[in-house]
Amino acid sequence: MKTVFIPTEVFKYLYRNTSLKKLHMLKSMTGFGRAEGNAGDKTFLADIKSLNGKQFELTLKLPAILRPFEFEIRKFLSEKLCRGTIDCIISLKETGAAKPVSINTDLAKAYYKPLAELSAALSLDPSHILSTLVKLPEVITPTSETLTDKEWNDFTVILLNAWEDLNSHRLEEGKSLEQDLLLRIGNIEKQQEEVMKLEPHRQQLIRKDLKKLLEEHVGKENYDDNRLEQELIYYIEKIDISEEQVRLKNHCAYFKTVMQEPEETKGKKLSFILQEIGREINTTGSKAYDSAIQKCVVLMKDELEKAKEQILNVL
Repeated sequence: MKTVFIPTEVFKYLYRNTSLKKLHMLKSMTGFGRAEGNAGDKTFLADIKSLNGKQFELTLKLPAILRPFEFEIRKFLSEKLCRGTIDCIISLKETGAAKPVSINTDLAKAYYKPLAELSAALSLDPSHILSTLVKLPEVITPTSETLTDKEWNDFTVILLNAWEDLNSHRLEEGKSLEQDLLLRIGNIEKQQEEVMKLEPHRQQLIRKDLKKLLEEHVGKENYDDNRLEQELIYYIEKIDISEEQVRLKNHCAYFKTVMQEPEETKGKKLSFILQEIGREINTTGSKAYDSAIQKCVVLMKDELEKAKEQILNVL
């Protein structure tokens, strides 16, 4: 049977009439979607649940009538959901006339002989053998049935509706994630600006403290001022944090830029940028030698950890 997975006109209609066009928004990996509908004389119920995950992992439960279409269903969910731990359960309710069944007579006869012998050996009433026979595996089976082209196309609309419902939840939660991440990055930027204000004072303080230590332990008359000045310049250059602050500022700006990019999946890229932000913050802390700057570093690290927790849920 020739199948058409997604009617083009259906997808275009859904695309025009939903919020899917707002791809610049962040999207969460967490969501739930449900849809129910008819395909011919059958009623299908599709439930899709999505949780965060590093890759696309799908657990799919289907009624027997949809087994021939399992590959198409898996492909659709993979393309549309992209990433996350997905549970999809599709159930079937018959709404038409009862379907005929098939009785495997040869198998029933094969079962009957040993059952009759056992019944006689145990002096049991043989009238119950038939009721036992029909419950044995493969004796009674439903006749093989599959979906028609029209029923399959009707089912794809149900699956699309379930995906759209889940997608709406992902977008809604993505709004909260976006607001929180912008808050965290904004707080890091505020602390970074404070560090830049403290940096000139830090250099003067280091210079002053080093001279004081030399005067106390060596004596002012026992060292060369010119040589000391050269050494101080070399030492201060080694612990200079201006480059780290420039890179940190650029990383924060890039993070916000990526959040507005049109790609649907941005979680991994944003996570990598957060790693770079963390590297610059750690380097600043290791070079600081200043309590006020160390306090800013601690606050930046706190905001960074909160951002990392949230980014785990971003698609």
